[in-house]
Amino acid sequence: MATSTSAQPRDTWGSKLGFVMAAAGSAVGLGNIWKFPYTAGESGGGAFVFIYLLFVIFIGFSVMLTEFAIGRKTGLSAVGSFKSTDKRWTFTGVLGVLSGLLIMGFYPVVGGWALAYIFKVGGGLLSTPEAIGDSFGGFISHPMQPLTWMGIYLLLNVVIVMKGISGGIEKAGKILMPLLFVILIIVSVKGLMLPGAMAGLEFLFMPDFSKVDGNVVLAALGQAFFSLSLGMGCMITYGSYIKKKENLVQTTGMVTAMDTGVALLAGIAMFPAMFAFGMEPAAGPGLVFVVVPQLFAEMGGAVGLVLALLFFIGLTVAALTSSVSLLEVVVSYLIDEKGLKRSTAVIGSSVVMGLLCIIASLSLGGVGPTLFGTGVFDIFDLLTDKIFLAVGGMLVCIFAGWRLSRSDLEKEITNDGEISFPLFGLWYTLVKYIIPVAIAVVAVMGIKSGFDSGKGAIMLLGIGIIVLTGIFSKKL
Repeated sequence: MATSTSAQPRDTWGSKLGFVMAAAGSAVGLGNIWKFPYTAGESGGGAFVFIYLLFVIFIGFSVMLTEFAIGRKTGLSAVGSFKSTDKRWTFTGVLGVLSGLLIMGFYPVVGGWALAYIFKVGGGLLSTPEAIGDSFGGFISHPMQPLTWMGIYLLLNVVIVMKGISGGIEKAGKILMPLLFVILIIVSVKGLMLPGAMAGLEFLFMPDFSKVDGNVVLAALGQAFFSLSLGMGCMITYGSYIKKKENLVQTTGMVTAMDTGVALLAGIAMFPAMFAFGMEPAAGPGLVFVVVPQLFAEMGGAVGLVLALLFFIGLTVAALTSSVSLLEVVVSYLIDEKGLKRSTAVIGSSVVMGLLCIIASLSLGGVGPTLFGTGVFDIFDLLTDKIFLAVGGMLVCIFAGWRLSRSDLEKEITNDGEISFPLFGLWYTLVKYIIPVAIAVVAVMGIKSGFDSGKGAIMLLGIGIIVLTGIFSKKL
């Protein structure tokens, strides 16, 4: 097994449960509770959900298992995993780290919103439902308020990641993930009890394929990658801390199922109640911060207040378990490749991420810089969601299928034959031939849709960054 360039002993997960909760926490995040419902709403509901589930089962599971196997086989983080096998593939790892860094350039901004809304709801936000929309608009466009909450949120990440894998990330996952499930189930049950709620379930689970076009397919794949934390180095990094005795196939199935379960629960928590109160399902990114508080205000009384508080606590929890994994991707790279101490790596990474978040947050208030008429927040989101994650996932599959040997992969995934995986041949065929082509087609569609929507310059910028990353990687 390849060894780290750092002289420090490599941390490992303390238990299988701890790893599953942490990995599920990485996968479960704003993509499930903030992004999944509004993307489903904008993309026609059931048809989007059906295609999303297909992508999760056939592509998401396969790519996650591949990333876990690569990480554990090498015992190194995103860059080292590729570099130690073939230096020409260093680029794939660097792109993963860059994706994680750019996502953390806007993710803590939204995490800060979620944290702030716990206190806003507790402070009486629901007492004036008609002012909730203006309240959110005023909040995100205010220069200092979102930055303050983003700083507090980022500090929580620093505290957890500073404590390491078993002592920080694993302990947080064991507490926060069960809490999130309980909260979503409580909110979902209450929503389903409302008159007219069944129309929301029909919208979510009865596909209308007449609504399917290239954009819906692209949104479904982008959601699967963003939600499962694929193509950004998280699962390779987490995989590098897995003990050799663990069952990778079983673990991947559990993480994928938990992630998908949270996304569907989030939809069930929102859409039945929205239809019960006659609200618009295609409410866009403001769905969670405008429509959801209005929902709880409509429920009225102590019940609405308690459910709203639980919901935003759950949203903050989901965001936190994901962002610590994104921070760990960059930290692990600095520890493995640059030999830094964990504390130095965490502080250095967080400072850079904090600066990116400041620019992204200010761009929403109209005072930050824009590029090609688009704010930095939206640029980071577009680049990662539409280009970087898809390209990263495609390259991971090409690397596993065409650079690593089939026998080495089979040994890693079956623990040298001790674990049965009868679908190995199907998985290998998917990873080697089918998934790279499928992702490439959808990535091209994504770039084309970017041009069609007037974001062509940003798409070209993304392609240019990928090319420059490839050139820079050769020097590492």
